[in-house]
Amino acid sequence: MNHLNNTQIKVGSAEFSWRPADGSFLFEGDDAILFWINSAFKTFLDTIEEVSGDESANVVLETTGYRMGIIVGEFFYNEGANPADVLNVLPGIYASAGWGTLEIEELDEKEKKAVLRMKNSWEYRINKLQKKKNHGTFIPGHWAGVLTGLFGENLWYRVTSSQLEGDEHCQFEFYPSLITVSENIHELSRRREQAEIFKLENIVEERTKELSDLLKVISSPIIPVLDHIVVIPLLGKYNEDRSKELLEKTINELPKYGADFLILDLTGLDEDISEYTISLFQQLIAATTLLGTKTIMVGISPALSIMMTNSNYHTSDIKSFANLKHGIHYALAERGQRII
Repeated sequence: MNHLNNTQIKVGSAEFSWRPADGSFLFEGDDAILFWINSAFKTFLDTIEEVSGDESANVVLETTGYRMGIIVGEFFYNEGANPADVLNVLPGIYASAGWGTLEIEELDEKEKKAVLRMKNSWEYRINKLQKKKNHGTFIPGHWAGVLTGLFGENLWYRVTSSQLEGDEHCQFEFYPSLITVSENIHELSRRREQAEIFKLENIVEERTKELSDLLKVISSPIIPVLDHIVVIPLLGKYNEDRSKELLEKTINELPKYGADFLILDLTGLDEDISEYTISLFQQLIAATTLLGTKTIMVGISPALSIMMTNSNYHTSDIKSFANLKHGIHYALAERGQRII
């Protein structure tokens, strides 16, 4: 036989034609193409997954299968064909094309529901070569599209058994649903956006913690200015958390300096004095007194002075000075020293 001759055969209920002269192959009268499953087509799917990732690839294959199925189903629907008659014919056509064996387990035209069983589908064979553990999405998506087209109403699927997961066959249940491939695509986009937002939130949380830890280190440091004299500059505004941190830091670190005098420099305090600030003074002075350290306050602003007076805070036992220089001179004098 001349290799340029046209050839046409029928396998089961499917017709195949070859036209070597123009390099074409026809399946049921339409242009088709042949791939080797274990090499070319597997490479094609592997590449899609490599480029887009498994999750995206599953949605792509499911959507593609569904839309291909819609074409088949709507063709028969527009011809006015009975769904049961069509489903009696399609298994032979699909089997002849190498899609695997298909059985119609249940069909309820009134409820528009169906249960299909497949064995040795091309998707199962490729997934097996890929060493996957979960069923694919193209085949069930495709039959959801076929049935949607046949019934003229959107149907979706659930997988109730999977040959790839060890069952004897794959079984798919189809039913009317609001789920659509478009919604699945949007849901994938939302999941990706949410994943990116989650990553950003983690980055922000990490950076915030780093800054918070840094702030704890540099905020209100304990500064040893002379032997047995330390200064703590109070900066900014103090809320409950910041006041607690400073109090704990002072109690834990002050003893190692062997300080006789602690000078609280209030020059850098925020003008909007909170109740926590006044409470902080009281607690700091009480704590340092128990540690055997005398407290001196310097740089008290008029606003702070008024607030302390209105709060009935007793300062008669606390030495106060206008600035840090005077406070240091007083502490030295109390120790019988002076700066020369």
